[in-house]
Amino acid sequence: MKVLFVSLGCDKNLVDTEFMIGALQKQGHTFTNEETEAEAIIINSCCFINDAKEESINTILEMAEYKDAGTCRALIVTGCLAERYREEIRKEIPQVDAVIGTNSYGEIGAALEEVSRGRNYELFQSLEGLPDLPAGRSLTTGGHYAHLKIAEGCNKNCTYCIIPKIRGRYRSVPMEELLAQAKELAEQGVKELILVAQETTWYGVDLYGEKTLHKLLDELNRIPGIQWIRLMYCYPEEIYEELIQSIKRNQKVCHYLDMPIQHINNDILKRMGRRTTKEELTECIRHLREEIEDITLRTTLISGFPGETQEMHEELMYFLNEMEFDRLGAFPYSPEEGTPAAEFPDQIDEYQKSVWQEEIMELQQEIIFDKNEEMKGRCLWVMIEGKVDGEQAYVGRTCRDAPDIDGYIFVNAKETLMTGDFVKVKVTRAYEYDLIGEVIV
Repeated sequence: MKVLFVSLGCDKNLVDTEFMIGALQKQGHTFTNEETEAEAIIINSCCFINDAKEESINTILEMAEYKDAGTCRALIVTGCLAERYREEIRKEIPQVDAVIGTNSYGEIGAALEEVSRGRNYELFQSLEGLPDLPAGRSLTTGGHYAHLKIAEGCNKNCTYCIIPKIRGRYRSVPMEELLAQAKELAEQGVKELILVAQETTWYGVDLYGEKTLHKLLDELNRIPGIQWIRLMYCYPEEIYEELIQSIKRNQKVCHYLDMPIQHINNDILKRMGRRTTKEELTECIRHLREEIEDITLRTTLISGFPGETQEMHEELMYFLNEMEFDRLGAFPYSPEEGTPAAEFPDQIDEYQKSVWQEEIMELQQEIIFDKNEEMKGRCLWVMIEGKVDGEQAYVGRTCRDAPDIDGYIFVNAKETLMTGDFVKVKVTRAYEYDLIGEVIV
């Protein structure tokens, strides 16, 4: 069949999508980006926050119209929304032929086979073990970088988060499997590995009895062809000394750490179910910058959590001004059905959440502009992402920037460059989030 895939949500979901595409390719299915051409439409859904839930529902309803029109013969929903709202999807959207849970996507081939024979299909395997990965994976990121999902689920049980209920408890992928995946990706031309999980720093505890992320980095660093290794989703309370030293000693590991802190007021952190304090966060950041002087620190924040006051917000703003994170994202609190925080008193109105979010991002814009100004005149290695239309210029990223969420550097070059090339670039100009530079011959 000719299949259209719609992958929504996070990069961890995207990894699942890429494995599903690879499995269907091996079965002889072809793919299209046009809804009107698709005989089968598969939606890998998300429901982490309300906006993601609405996007997933609207996408399913939109694709159901092609089923009604008769051009689409199979409509399948997988992923987090499917796991969480399976009954509602079956009841409210009868055009959906198959619903597959978060630990069952390895059976996408069987699902499509059943639906093609006119039978509905449903599979929700236990969230205790790891999903059975289909053989092969088809990258959707252009082939020069790829995400390596090192674990499933989460044990943190933050009061605002639904993930443990729809992804299960934390389960590390065995190291030998990850190394096999990484080597295969390198052989396909991947040059940057981005390590992802709901929480990467806890990797290995369930399998090996201790945190093992530093050992995984040591092994990945030895794989030929890989040039950058990037760490995402590192909970600050789980960052440990052996990990810091591994980042320092392994040449391919980017001096970049994504460390979501969500807030810094101790009362809010406690209500969030976070396992750290403002004082511990301050010391963690200080120690990281002391050990790795050129480290790029990224974080995410929630504005307007229940019970937050203007004073708490101002305390956060002062902290951000003092700490000067290199990269930052802020999101209004979203009350999620089934989480403790959704039932908390003192819910904040949407307008106030947005005001606080905007103030955070305006402050961060000033911070990042000053930091970018300091980059002028420096020489950096840049990975080329593509060409600027109509100009002899290219879009690239430094090791300080993760794809899709951070900034870019626009590179002037006389020679022809290809996506995935690494070039040395001198920074000549700076803007709020992006840089401009020229290739050093």
